[in-house]
Amino acid sequence: MIVDCAIYRDGRRAEGPPRDFSDALDMCRLRDDAFVWIGLHEPAEDEFDKVAEEFGLHPLAVEDALKAHQRPKMEVYDDSLFMVLKPVAYEPNSDVVTAGEVMLFIGDSFVVTVRHGDEAPLGAVRERLEREPDMLRHGPTAVLYAVADAVVDHYLEVAVELGVDLEELEAEVFSPETSGSRSTASRIYAFKRQVLEFRRATGPLAQPLARLARTGPAGTEVPYVRDEAQPFFRDVSDHLTRVNESVEGLDRLVSDVLSAHLAQTGVRQNDDMRKISSWAAMAALPTLLAGIYGMNFEHMPELTWRWSYPVLLAVMAALEVALYRTFKRRGWL
Repeated sequence: MIVDCAIYRDGRRAEGPPRDFSDALDMCRLRDDAFVWIGLHEPAEDEFDKVAEEFGLHPLAVEDALKAHQRPKMEVYDDSLFMVLKPVAYEPNSDVVTAGEVMLFIGDSFVVTVRHGDEAPLGAVRERLEREPDMLRHGPTAVLYAVADAVVDHYLEVAVELGVDLEELEAEVFSPETSGSRSTASRIYAFKRQVLEFRRATGPLAQPLARLARTGPAGTEVPYVRDEAQPFFRDVSDHLTRVNESVEGLDRLVSDVLSAHLAQTGVRQNDDMRKISSWAAMAALPTLLAGIYGMNFEHMPELTWRWSYPVLLAVMAALEVALYRTFKRRGWL
């Protein structure tokens, strides 16, 4: 559905919504300081077809906007610039990263934003821009920058929250009280999947932002984006670089934590096997002696000796004590 639709002149919102998209676009094209901004949330196909027809949106981009489930990217078409962003949200209580999608169509005098999911900050971005007319005077470029900046800034917050939860998980792994928990390995693996989900949102966005900032081999001129916006997009690109570095660090650290947990599990299993083997050896020795003297053969001189029984018990006890002290000294018990 259409969430909001407005015409902006000289950085300020005009009174009343435009009655006809085509007339609104024609009116904005007559002025250098005006543009129309339409916001949609999970639009139906017939509803979006009307918008696409009025603004001349490319059918491939329209298909991507309707189906969603796209990776972050930027495509340049004849009449518009199409960009996909994936805002994320992290719920610390359930340790789940959820990703939405924001598609932006940027033209000479229009902006069409399509939101999928509830993670996109478009409402807050529009409110902030309307309070800053100096920025909004830059037209569709300002909207593109503000949305990208809001999404990437929230990436930083999510990266910090993931880092805090990973520290707690790391402390649990190396805690002697909880390191043996059967659920620890599954929690680590589930956390790694959330980091991977986060990485899918942040990693592919680096190249489109580098192109908008005109940095590196991907930094070429982008139509419908003003040249004076390059420093702002460079700032967003720098923030994204920090996020990607944090994500890579989290991914490596969670892999190391999982390896450490598995190693600890192996060490504990070896300790358990040593304890079981030690007790088995202590049980086998008196069993061996009792088995020998329980055979009752005729030619066994100890059978006729008066002190053979207590002596045998004393020998068993002495050997058990010797084995116990030996195993205890070696740390097996």
